[in-house]
Parts: sequence; structure tokens; C-alpha cells
Amino acid sequence: MNSKTADRLATGVFVAIAIIIISILVGLFSYILVNGLKHVSLEFLTTPSSNVRAGGGIRDQLFNSFYVLFITMLITVPLGIGGGIYMAEYAKPGKVTDIIRSCIEVLASLPSIVIGMFGLLMFVNITGWGYTILGGALALTVFNLPVLVRVSEDAIRAVPRDLKEASLALGITHWHTIKTVIVPSAFPSILTGAILAAGRVFGEAAALLFTAGLSTPRLDYANWNPFSDQSPLNIFRPAETLAVHIWSVNTQGLIPDVEEVSNGSAAVLVISVLLFNLLARWIGSMIHKKITATK
Repeated sequence: MNSKTADRLATGVFVAIAIIIISILVGLFSYILVNGLKHVSLEFLTTPSSNVRAGGGIRDQLFNSFYVLFITMLITVPLGIGGGIYMAEYAKPGKVTDIIRSCIEVLASLPSIVIGMFGLLMFVNITGWGYTILGGALALTVFNLPVLVRVSEDAIRAVPRDLKEASLALGITHWHTIKTVIVPSAFPSILTGAILAAGRVFGEAAALLFTAGLSTPRLDYANWNPFSDQSPLNIFRPAETLAVHIWSVNTQGLIPDVEEVSNGSAAVLVISVLLFNLLARWIGSMIHKKITATK
């Protein structure tokens, strides 16, 4: 086999793999959307769920999903980027650094159910908080932090060293070089990692089963006091997310329209993840243009 034939064969194999992957994704999304969108309406999105009667919605579960995502990323992003900066710029080669990197890899490979059990022990039982949004966010932080650290480290290491050396040669301090040169250059890759982590958070169910709970109290969306039991902003209340709600409806649902609620919830979940990814990339692109002065 000559080199041209081998090249065509390899190209054909990779194109076929890409087509298979795209076909699977399109088929999966099409199945979920076709079966679910017909059950989605304004009433479905704005009414609370019901455990016994038909016609319930997903208002509270949808809000809980975005709120848990916000709290989780509020904790994860600064810690993840900070850890990546340390590993790429400050950690010296040696046994300690190797141990830290091994711990990060082990945490990144843990199943979510294990993180959920750890969260149940640490953030539910030991703290005495019970099932809370904060406990779920902390468990998901443990779940996503290793991924964001590795992504941030790789993104920073991928920045051309000439940029760093040129900045240091001008007399700029190391930290100011990191802040104004390295991190802005690595921002697109860091943003991609943050979006992937956020997608995992939004669709996660196993870890939240044991930390955020399977119920939501009656919420008053006009109450903005974060210390009130009925306030949606209270981080110390239980919160059933959309992914957990789908699991709960399919396994424990007593309502007569189980299939309709499940399919509609799945469609909303998929659309929410897609819209969030598109919005995050647009915002990230705007921020990148602003901090790098590019058009």
C-alpha cells in the first residue's frame, strides 16, 4: 500500500467516525425534542410540579437547576483557574507537585455517585445542614474542580513562551504578566473548559440526589430575602433540579401523565444546555475581544 492510498484510507476512516458521531448526536437530540417539545408550553414552564395530579409543570426545578449551576460555577471557576495558574506557573517539578497532579487525576475520574456519597457525609450529615443548595453546589465543585484545574493548566502552558518572556523583559512583574498577558491569551481554552464543566453541572443527577434532595419547598418568587425559608435565593433550602426531577418522575412518579412530564422535562433540559453553551461562548468571545483589544 503506497502513501497516497494509506492517506485516503485514513481520511475516509476519520470522516466516517465523524459522520457516525454527528449522526448519533442528531438522532438523540431529534428523538428527545420530537417527543418532548409537544408537551412544552408556557404553563408547563411557569407552574409548580405536582406529585399526585396531572398537569404539573417544572417551574421550581428549572429555577433550581440554574441557581445550583450559578452557585457551583461561582465557587469552581476562581478555584479552578487559580489552581491551574499555580500548577502551570508556580509549582516546581518534584514529588509534591507529582502528588498534587495525581490527586487531581484521581478526583477527575471518580464516579458522580461517589461524590454524592461524600457530599452526603460532609455537607449533609457532618455540617448538619441537611439537603441544601449549598451542599449540592459544594459536592459539584468537588466533581468539577479537577477538570477545570487541568484545563486551565493546559491552556496556560499552551500560551507561547515568547509572550511571557517579552513581558518580563519589559520589567513587568510575574503576577502582572500572568494577569495581563498569559490568562487573556489562554482565555478561550479556559472558557471551553468552564462551559464543559457547566454542562456537567446542569445535567448532573446522582450527586445532587444525596446533597440537594428530592423536594422543593413552596417558593415565593416575590420574596428576595435570602434568609427566608420561602425565598428562592435561600441557599440552605432543599432543591430538586431538573435532571433529578426527570429521574424521580420516571422511577417514583405517581402522576397519570408521567411520560408527558418526563419527555417535556428532557426537552427543556437539552434546550437549556444548548442555549447556555451558545450564550456562554458569545459572552466569552465578547470578553476575550475586550481584554485583548481584538476586533
